[in-house]
Amino acid sequence: MFPRLILTFFGLLLTISCQSKNKQHEKEEIAKVSDIEKTEQQDLDQYETAYFASGCFWCVEAIFESVKGVKEVVSGYSGGKEKNPTYEQVGGGKTTHAEAVKIYYDPEVISFTALVQVFFGSHDPTTLNSQGPDHGPQYRSIAFFKNDKEKKIINDYIKALIEHDVYQGREITTQVVPFTIFYDAEDYHQDYEKKHPNNPYIRNVSIPRLNRFKENFGDYLKEDKESH
Repeated sequence: MFPRLILTFFGLLLTISCQSKNKQHEKEEIAKVSDIEKTEQQDLDQYETAYFASGCFWCVEAIFESVKGVKEVVSGYSGGKEKNPTYEQVGGGKTTHAEAVKIYYDPEVISFTALVQVFFGSHDPTTLNSQGPDHGPQYRSIAFFKNDKEKKIINDYIKALIEHDVYQGREITTQVVPFTIFYDAEDYHQDYEKKHPNNPYIRNVSIPRLNRFKENFGDYLKEDKESH
């Protein structure tokens, strides 16, 4: 049975975009970075990695951060050709990259298959080049694979979604592509939802999206002691 969120995810979103709101406050947010204590560099080599894109990375990062077995999530850019892209370039649609996340996870706690379920269950994969109030190819849906096994898991799950007509005839537009490179986003984007809970976009779009996910994926959530 598919997680209930796949069927109930498409709720109301305010018409405020990740890009436009950030532009309004960009100078202010960059200035805050110097006041935020940097977390110690963690040794993440022991963990597996997975990469997904499903709209504004502020939202996607927070969702995967709440999943048990996930050690760290990094916001960034992937899926394009340009080297060292910036947020201004990607968010402005001036590159072929999408806003994406890099997930460090423990495969003994959470499987890649489960992460794929989280990915599809926490966004609308039928809206081409758009997610909620954010529009443009930089917000497209992408499931990256690093090997044939991951590719098969993703494609098999998409086939199952289609066979069960989960999206009621709407075409799944998610790109399934080999992973090539990931560029970390600027420091002030990391853990953005956690650090800026009163940002209008966070209050009206990111937090409701996260709460819908939590309501429907309770079995996948971290215990309080695991949260960071």
